[in-house]
Amino acid sequence: MHRLASLLIILVLIQNVTGLQGGGNEETEFEGTGIISMEYEDFVIESSLFEIVINLDNDTADNGTSVIWVTQICINSGVCYPPQDNEMTPSEDGKNWISSVSVEEDASYVNWRVKMNWSDGEETNVPESGFGWKVWSTCWFDGVEWGGIDESCNSKKDESFIPGFEILITTSSIILASLIIRRN
Repeated sequence: MHRLASLLIILVLIQNVTGLQGGGNEETEFEGTGIISMEYEDFVIESSLFEIVINLDNDTADNGTSVIWVTQICINSGVCYPPQDNEMTPSEDGKNWISSVSVEEDASYVNWRVKMNWSDGEETNVPESGFGWKVWSTCWFDGVEWGGIDESCNSKKDESFIPGFEILITTSSIILASLIIRRN
């Protein structure tokens, strides 16, 4: 039993070290949310603003619902900053909500979700948990390889690194697992 638990711990940690598959943008469905569409670029440009327009259906706009854009920026070293609530500016009719975030110089991608504040005081998240959207940078590192449409980024493809913290955790876990196995 201890061997199985040790093996599972090692596999989980190795998965974190190897990172995620980079470059694939993600989107969540809008059905039943009051949102009919979102307008944004297919990629994030480092050291610039990333803008979004969220379009609400007539019923949602007419009842005075407000929208907050919750973003999380993750950088090439594997660090993700805490989520930030971004106020959105509505159009006169309340159907289009606009906002932008400043993107870090070495950003890998931007995650986001939408917080709907309904006129009756209810608050819902789209999606209910986690982030529903992800847009990758023009130059990103996913923990294994470099990618993106920026040529300067593609020259970094031969470089690879594992952040020191993850090496420490992985090494410690392997040593701990071997001690547990040896004790039994």
